[in-house]
Amino acid sequence: MAFTRATGKHRRASRSARTTRNLAGIATLAAGGVVASVASPAMAATDGARAHDGALRQAVVMGDEIADHVEAQADAQEAVAEAAAAQAKAEAEAAKLAAQAKQRAEEAKKKAEAKAKEEREAKERAAREEERKLLNTFVAPVDGSYVSTAYKASSGLWSSGSHTGIDFHAGTGTPVHAVGAGTIVEAGSGGAYGNNIVIKMADGTYTQYGHLSSFAVSVGQTVTKGQQIGLSGATGNVTGAHLHFEARTSPNYGSDIDPIAYLRAHGVNV
Repeated sequence: MAFTRATGKHRRASRSARTTRNLAGIATLAAGGVVASVASPAMAATDGARAHDGALRQAVVMGDEIADHVEAQADAQEAVAEAAAAQAKAEAEAAKLAAQAKQRAEEAKKKAEAKAKEEREAKERAAREEERKLLNTFVAPVDGSYVSTAYKASSGLWSSGSHTGIDFHAGTGTPVHAVGAGTIVEAGSGGAYGNNIVIKMADGTYTQYGHLSSFAVSVGQTVTKGQQIGLSGATGNVTGAHLHFEARTSPNYGSDIDPIAYLRAHGVNV
């Protein structure tokens, strides 16, 4: 890269101009020497002036060479300084741009991470919601059946005077399924209910299955929605084979709730 001096910056006169001025000064000095030597012979004055002129000329030339060398060094140092300043400026600008690029990259990374986190949390919420729906979605206890005796139906057949559950039409040996996931809390004789099973459901409610001819689960066992837990029958206080189904707030008799509303709230159309 070429470097130029700023306008108006002082520079020494060229060597030819300096030499011309110096020679003019020598001539003047020589003339003065001749005038000052009027008492001496003319030839001696001329020879002395010539010798003096040669010495001065040689001194001037050497001085100019030294001055030129010094000036060249100064110019080179100035060029180096200007180049160093330009390089430092370029490096500073490059560092600034690099820092800005790094900051933008970090911001982009944070946004991407935040978005990924948000999407992951949304998926987790959706999965939990789906799991909740699955847990709260039941099946009918007997496939393809219907309710043959309604809830709270009145009759002397029941000690309370009314029906505490609903009856599903089912011949002896019909598979009976857990309506939802839960844990077996009772599996055995239930008095008037005959062979019965009580399940604590995942939502904290209870379901009861009565008059079974047999059962295939035991207390403490966990069951899944739709899992077969026994076979329908006519054990206990009955007039014929069927499945008695109850929904309860506790495992005990007398805590019954409307089983039709209960099943419908869990997606079972009865």
